[in-house]
Amino acid sequence: MSTAPSASRRIALLGPLHPWRGGLAQYLGLLGEALEGHAEIRAVTFTRQYPEFLFPGTSQFDPNAAPPRFPTRALLDSIGPLSWRRTAAHLEAFAPAAVVLKWWMPFFAPSFASSVGPLRKRGTKVILVCDNLLPHEPRFYDAAFSAWMMRNSDGYLVMSDSVERDLDTLKPGAPRRRVPHPFYAQFDRGRYTRETARAHLALAGEVALFFGYVRHYKGLDTLLEAWAIVRNHRPQATLVVAGEFYEKPEHYRALAAAAGGGAVRLLERYIGDDEVEALFRAADVTVLPYRSGTQSGVTHVAYALGSPVIATTVGGITETVRDGETGLTCPPEDPVALAATIERYFEQRLGAAMAPHIAKLQVEHSWDALAASTVDLIDELKPARGWA
Repeated sequence: MSTAPSASRRIALLGPLHPWRGGLAQYLGLLGEALEGHAEIRAVTFTRQYPEFLFPGTSQFDPNAAPPRFPTRALLDSIGPLSWRRTAAHLEAFAPAAVVLKWWMPFFAPSFASSVGPLRKRGTKVILVCDNLLPHEPRFYDAAFSAWMMRNSDGYLVMSDSVERDLDTLKPGAPRRRVPHPFYAQFDRGRYTRETARAHLALAGEVALFFGYVRHYKGLDTLLEAWAIVRNHRPQATLVVAGEFYEKPEHYRALAAAAGGGAVRLLERYIGDDEVEALFRAADVTVLPYRSGTQSGVTHVAYALGSPVIATTVGGITETVRDGETGLTCPPEDPVALAATIERYFEQRLGAAMAPHIAKLQVEHSWDALAASTVDLIDELKPARGWA
């Protein structure tokens, strides 16, 4: 149970928050609410996150999502230097002990580093929640921008072995806490059982789910090739692909058609929060066929809603997928191996046996535990203000 925060302890958050959509905004909002039991929380979010030419989706907003409980101002333009000064001034008026940023790609280093740099000179510490320290899809400026951000940050929250190894390469000995990625339990609204979710979505038989933005590194093409094999042996099985395409969809559509009529249901759009529960409740298993990756928020939605996970053995993803207990694993970029793993899951009816192990994980991966680790890291960093 949270306690009343000390009026003399202040933490600021910087990054995507409501009405920006997606797991990053949800993560930062839920972390902030968990931190409210420890300190006064205020946040700054974007006026513009990605320039349109860098954003492959249809919209960057989810106005229907619930806003966080703590005060939030939209001030930061990722490509507007004047806004970086305004953000720094706004944060300085709050004089926080720490600024916590969600860090996932080097593109944001100029805006983030410029916004927090002036505060560090006055005693504020900067903490990065590290989704990735080395990006999935490298660009020419990555090394310089990553180094810029590392110079302007003090402590790190890492959620996988692979990210911690990258931290040791980029900044050996840096203060950090290794934390489990909490589960997105906010999607569990108690609206659906497996049966009612399937009726709502008109699904029957064996159902697998691919969820989230479609990008090359996520390996959806491998899964679609595997699904054609699965359907040869399990003609009633259905694959649901639910997420917006961040690259041209024609190749994926052709692979889906090749798997056979009715084999694949494509939901080619952003999936709003109010739709998530039904999809995961209806699925027998969630599949992550990634080519590369450090971790995936999809596993944490799946487990929160009771779905086992089949994942490829890349990065830190399989640190959460406990083979034979909460899911199954197989090599990446191997449609035959992936098909065999999916078929094994269905043939052996492994879902029921995995349920108790998933329930145990739900207890271990809490937002309160993440907040406690964040506070412990701030204690170690000894900020010069805002932490009496």
